[in-house]
Amino acid sequence: MAERRSMARRAREDLRAEALDVAEQMVVSDGPRALSMRELATRTGVSRQTLYSEFGDRAGVASALVLRATDGFLSRMEAALVGADDLYAAWSATVGAALSEAGENPLVKALLTGEAELFGADSGPMVDAAVERAVVNLARHWPDLDPADVALAAETATRLTVSHVVLPRHPPDVVAEQVATVVVRILRRG
Repeated sequence: MAERRSMARRAREDLRAEALDVAEQMVVSDGPRALSMRELATRTGVSRQTLYSEFGDRAGVASALVLRATDGFLSRMEAALVGADDLYAAWSATVGAALSEAGENPLVKALLTGEAELFGADSGPMVDAAVERAVVNLARHWPDLDPADVALAAETATRLTVSHVVLPRHPPDVVAEQVATVVVRILRRG
């Protein structure tokens, strides 16, 4: 019996992932207004009722898209941040990862720049979550740093990175070095 439930759960997770992949393609290629439950059901090969049961409604699909994009974006940044022992290298890698994700993932870029306006979603929650995760990881890996400086550095780095996504003025590697320099100066000022 447990095996059957496990198979059913896996099937549901696969269906959910496929529906979100299709929904993301629709939003990226045709804009948020193109996302309809009818079209999503047709493209996914399931009934609308199946989608309504899984997501609730169109806003539920949008919310799931935003959560998935945010989680992927933050996971990539977090892996870069904790992947180095040196603060400068960690921040340079983190900013580089964020810029790469925004450059490679049109939905992430649209969410960060506000272009998607995916049913009222804006970059605020994504930025807040990035700051929060950075603070937690910095405090965990460098516990000797002043918590107020860590919060300031995380907020500054995140906002500078998003600013570059919105209006790029330098190559990503230069931006990563610049932001890392600012962050290290904030964190080592004490």
